[in-house]
Amino acid sequence: MRSTHDHGTTDDIGDLASATHATSALSTPVTARDRRRLTAVAAGVAATLALGGLATVSAHDADSADSARSESTQATTARLFAETTPIGFGAGTTGGGNATATTVTSLDAFKAAVTGDKAKVVKVSGLFSLTAQVDIGSNTTVLGVGSGSGFTGGGLRLKEATNVIVRNLNLSKPRKPSDAITVQKSTKVWIDHNTLSADRDHDKDYYDGLLDISHGSDNITVSWNRFADHFKGSLVGHSDNNASEDTGHLKVTYHHNWFMNVYSRIPSLRFGTGHFYDNYVQGAETGVHSRMGAQTLVENNVFRDTEVAVTTSRDSDIDGYAVLRGNDLGGAATEVSQTGSFTTPPYAYTAEPASSVVATVTAQAGAGKL
Repeated sequence: MRSTHDHGTTDDIGDLASATHATSALSTPVTARDRRRLTAVAAGVAATLALGGLATVSAHDADSADSARSESTQATTARLFAETTPIGFGAGTTGGGNATATTVTSLDAFKAAVTGDKAKVVKVSGLFSLTAQVDIGSNTTVLGVGSGSGFTGGGLRLKEATNVIVRNLNLSKPRKPSDAITVQKSTKVWIDHNTLSADRDHDKDYYDGLLDISHGSDNITVSWNRFADHFKGSLVGHSDNNASEDTGHLKVTYHHNWFMNVYSRIPSLRFGTGHFYDNYVQGAETGVHSRMGAQTLVENNVFRDTEVAVTTSRDSDIDGYAVLRGNDLGGAATEVSQTGSFTTPPYAYTAEPASSVVATVTAQAGAGKL
């Protein structure tokens, strides 16, 4: 089944036991020395945040003589503790910042709370049914409470908005023409630790997309989300005919996301620039799809039960570009007709090796993992 039309219609630090649990999920064994060093890393992060300092820890702060395995373990643990701001093209997004949080327990209260451009933090407590999408204003953080809060039947729309964070929500079964999350004409967006899902029991057009980014949107990071049971995962650039608006924009970073039983668009990218690293793709027909001149760097990802991991030559009149490095394709094919020039992202990041991605992502991606 293959479509030829793709038109889109404040974290807390855990205790030391949590640190030990998180590191035990890694694919390489943790030695006694590693555990001592991880204890020091966790303590250092806690002290830094308590003093109001930076919320990141570099793997290079550790002893440079450590083995590659130990460096990977430390970098992953530091990220799990310290990633309170986005990495990637969405870096600098602050949402509502330190605004006093408002907790909403009804849909009407939520709609009222997220309007306007004043800085605001809105906590969603409960699971609400939608028949369409709710518009989110600029300078907003939307944060789900616990592991089961969010929306079903519709979704959220960021239209002509800037500086928006969406975290820890369950967003399910977005009936067409609603996406679970739509980003249009918007900049500085962080989509993090959400679970977005539908089902594969209906026709592919029964639901719309899980995350669609279009109309010249820019500077976006999509991290630690779980995408599941859907035909159309994440579309970046809605049409082959929108070059005038999209060219030079649509810069998106995807990292540490889990795509499970998603048929395609993981992501599909037109015109823009995409960095896709440390993601786990499981059960797809096509994964990363670069087209209409898009530049894509596909780095240290894992693909399982996937027919084509990366393609640059399907469904559009103009091919895209791709650079592949460090991936575990798991037997998937690649269709790269044009090697890209995007090899060095303009931001600092640490890509863990593909060998540890499955353990890290399955333990930490999705709602309820903050």
